[in-house]
Amino acid sequence: MRCLFFTALQGYDDWGVTYTSSNVCALRGSTVEISCTYRYPKKQDGRDTTVQKTLWFTETDGKKYVDLRRDTDYADRVKYSCGENSCNSYSCNGKCTLRIRDLRLSDSAAEYKFQFITNQPDGKYTGDPGVTLSVTDLQVKVSFPDPTNPTFAYLECHSMCGLAGPYIWTWGGRYVGQGRSYRFYIESEDIYSCAVEGYKHLHSPPVCKSTPQCTDIMPGSEITPFFDGQYGR
Repeated sequence: MRCLFFTALQGYDDWGVTYTSSNVCALRGSTVEISCTYRYPKKQDGRDTTVQKTLWFTETDGKKYVDLRRDTDYADRVKYSCGENSCNSYSCNGKCTLRIRDLRLSDSAAEYKFQFITNQPDGKYTGDPGVTLSVTDLQVKVSFPDPTNPTFAYLECHSMCGLAGPYIWTWGGRYVGQGRSYRFYIESEDIYSCAVEGYKHLHSPPVCKSTPQCTDIMPGSEITPFFDGQYGR
């Protein structure tokens, strides 16, 4: 799965937080890691600096500075991995990673920030702005290249993340082809979906001709030209 990476740096003097990514995109149901490094002075006003607490939090729906490990929406899905800090003669550095499993679409409605608290007066620092997380499903775009033949369809697999794939296609749960696109003749019992290789359990909503549990394939959809892809049965 491919994420979109940008570097964000916040800091003043010897204090700061650097996020590995300021924007991350992932599939619903998958696991994502959001990482940062942080720095602080080894001494301040003659006092050795020690980190007393680290936390990740969001600022959504009026909730501020709530440790995600104590947030009811995240508590059983998050884990922190924070290594030992290293120091030179003047400053210290640390690293901390937030891991969120079983991603939900609602996780997108938040900006994730890291904060560390030290023993120094006013020795609390927050990386702001934080990391924007986008959670998405795969979607199948259906078109009919021949308006006179509504039984011949062309499918394309899409995601907001722009995942590179490779994409796989299943028919009734069985593997039938690979590639971003797929072509097939519609039959009433056919049920198709796409997934990214390695994440087969995170497939798109199924599409079919007329079964209630599917996203119906209806004649009259947007007509698009053929591209390279697999032919179905």
